[in-house]
Amino acid sequence: MSDLIPGNYNEWHHCITKICRIPLTESYIRERISALNNEQDYMTSRFVELYGEEQRQQTLLWFEQALSEVT
Repeated sequence: MSDLIPGNYNEWHHCITKICRIPLTESYIRERISALNNEQDYMTSRFVELYGEEQRQQTLLWFEQALSEVT
């Protein structure tokens, strides 16, 4: 399964924008940061169950980096 998890920002960015075809708009990024910071959010709790807390923290950092690129 680790082969499916991006190992760095560029891989993550490619997965989001090219494979999933999700535009990294400021509003989308802010929504994801908010959700990933909310332990009560169902999808966040599932994310942690599937990928672990360390991956949640890393993904937050990638969203924050993406936010800095669009603002």
